[in-house]
Amino acid sequence: MERRFQIRKEEMLAQCEVAAQIFDDMIKRLDAFAARYVHHLHRKEQRAHAELYLGGLMSDLERKNIESIAYRSGEDRHGLQHFIGTASWDHEPLVETLVSEVAAKIGEPTGVIIFDPSGFEKQGKDSAGVSRQWIGRLGKVDNGQVGVYMGYASEKEHVLVDTRLYLSEEWAKDKKRRKKCGVPKEVRYQTRHELALEMLRAHGPHLPHAWITGDDEMGRPKWFRKTLRDQGEQYLLAVPFDTTVRDLEGEPPAYSHSGSGAQPKRRFENVKHWADALPEKAWSEIIVRPGEKGPLKLKMVKCRVVAKTQKRCVSTEEEILVVTRRQEEDGTWKRDYFLSNAPAETPLEELARAVKAEHRIEDSLKRAKSEAGLADYEVRTWRGWYHHQVLSLIAIWFLIQESLHGKKWTPAITVPQVREGLAMIFHKAQVSGGAEQIRRESTRRLQRNELARFYHWKQHNLLAPLRSLL
Repeated sequence: MERRFQIRKEEMLAQCEVAAQIFDDMIKRLDAFAARYVHHLHRKEQRAHAELYLGGLMSDLERKNIESIAYRSGEDRHGLQHFIGTASWDHEPLVETLVSEVAAKIGEPTGVIIFDPSGFEKQGKDSAGVSRQWIGRLGKVDNGQVGVYMGYASEKEHVLVDTRLYLSEEWAKDKKRRKKCGVPKEVRYQTRHELALEMLRAHGPHLPHAWITGDDEMGRPKWFRKTLRDQGEQYLLAVPFDTTVRDLEGEPPAYSHSGSGAQPKRRFENVKHWADALPEKAWSEIIVRPGEKGPLKLKMVKCRVVAKTQKRCVSTEEEILVVTRRQEEDGTWKRDYFLSNAPAETPLEELARAVKAEHRIEDSLKRAKSEAGLADYEVRTWRGWYHHQVLSLIAIWFLIQESLHGKKWTPAITVPQVREGLAMIFHKAQVSGGAEQIRRESTRRLQRNELARFYHWKQHNLLAPLRSLL
């Protein structure tokens, strides 16, 4: 092995050495953290159940549902079932506390707010909002529930901050099912985009941001983009490949034979066909960020356009079409298409930063599901869905804060390693060696992860960048 790689390997492994300070007093910090949320609950038993449930969501349970959490803690599951499923405590003050903390800890003026509908497969038809509907994660229509999630990303971290349960129009009109699942009378049918705007009105003023982003379901309707524009928001939203636009920068068609009359305009074409026709020299390569398997590179191009609406009317608003392409591990190229109301002179590097943030919400959802049981709920009621979801968002936020805390000493520390360490602390009476055993085990896992990153970068003949201390 070349000397430079040997040195970098040793440096990376040194950054995995877990400092004792990371897990010292973690339980005290968890208690103080939980207290800021449970004080919104007015009854003592509710506060106790909230703390118990948060601990269960951050434990090493394979399925983090009511029954498993109660069994792990030696508690009667009926009390916990009532607290999550039917008790009348309001989750919204807890969300407001979460948003406030996120803004204070990781908020930056260049931050990005991201919206993403995420589906959960569910059997039957008795749970709130369950119906046959488009489940984006599956890429098909299936039986399930859909939550619209609001995420926040900065250069420091990314996290989910709020969610709304989507009710289809048919479901929202079904009085019998509404009553059975306890859907409040004031809740009416809203599109997924209207739910996103509702969250933006509630939290946008408190989260410093420069961009609004979302997937192609969010970017498809013109009215949603227009509403964001009218509200003074700068957006970069993914759109489907068949979105139809007119290029405002390309050469216009030649005049007719007479050479008189208005200058002909370019025809409308879908964005895929427009990108297909580009010469290779039109694309610019942008390094977005260091990835786990090497630098994440995008080929990018932008162009001023006007788009047709869903009703095939021509928009009067000029937008930027942004197209990105990246090479997959199998050698194929994947393209994504975006429309933005940013100024035409916006650098590709800044557009790439917004593109990167748009993908962060998928990372946030995966992390919340794997580390804090976001999808493990087994409740049917409206309240139960929100209670579980919000407590899961709070649990993952604690783990994120602890990973940021740990990076002061161990730059390679990750949220999964923090969660595993906390789970070991919960079971420390069964762990021989106590805190030192936890530290050694966490170091070993981190070194394994960093060695994988080292060798992925080495395959590109590149030195993997060192993690930075906070």
